[in-house]
Amino acid sequence: MFELLGIPPQALFGQLLLGLINGSFYAMLSLGLAIIFGLLNIINFTHGAQYMLGAFVAWMLLNFLGIGYWWALLLAPLIVGATGIVIERLLISRLYHLDHLYGLLLTFGLALILQGVLRNEYGISGLPYGMPSALSGGQNLGFMFLPNYRGWIIVASLVVCLGTWFVIEKTRLGAYLRAATENPTLVGAFGINVPLMITLTYGFGVALAGFAGVLAAPIYSVNPNMGADLIIVVFAVVVIGGMGSIMGSIVTGFGLGLIEGLTRVFYPEGSAVVIFVIMAIVLMIKPAGLFGRTA
Repeated sequence: MFELLGIPPQALFGQLLLGLINGSFYAMLSLGLAIIFGLLNIINFTHGAQYMLGAFVAWMLLNFLGIGYWWALLLAPLIVGATGIVIERLLISRLYHLDHLYGLLLTFGLALILQGVLRNEYGISGLPYGMPSALSGGQNLGFMFLPNYRGWIIVASLVVCLGTWFVIEKTRLGAYLRAATENPTLVGAFGINVPLMITLTYGFGVALAGFAGVLAAPIYSVNPNMGADLIIVVFAVVVIGGMGSIMGSIVTGFGLGLIEGLTRVFYPEGSAVVIFVIMAIVLMIKPAGLFGRTA
């Protein structure tokens, strides 16, 4: 087998696969953040905790109710999204006319509360969550071995991300959502319930984080801190793609995952910071982000 700069193909493609896996989570989480910020102008720092909550809900459904992975993929995002709707109605809706800092501080505090409650109840050692038997094993592609579950994560995240982009950018519902952020009074004059639309939009963005959490549960241990470090990287992804840019979040999420994977191959010491280095460079060249629009 050929080698690229002395790197065996199994190692190269293995790291690229891991990069795509990470990129899948970056894309889904940054997509949820972009929807919430782009349509509601709220910096949702609770997003990492809601991703963690999706994994915990899947674990609880299995261990307390015997509900397996496939149903959890549907139920956990709905449950996490419902908690988001309650948070938006009771707390966040009061902050729309205030500075962004208030929303950031509120959601950051909520994230600490969620993590603290689950850490107190379950500790930080991590809880196992088995992958579905239908996705066990893998495929030998010749140049690498592709585990079925990891392939499923990439496909599922692509379908969800592109489907979300299509609904927001290409359908009448998406047009209403975008119009409601620009001129809610005018949209309301057409008989559209703008507050309900805003609430459901926040719930959907949160549900995306919950869906990502269920996908992550079988390959990462379910623990209260699983979203704490990830959310910092995801915010960097959102900034690089452009705050509020739907397609920017998707393309940047997958792209940065691949770059991170390549960095692990050729310069492992830099893999933890490469995304932040790229963010600094992008902000110097284009402060609005790669896909962002300047005011």
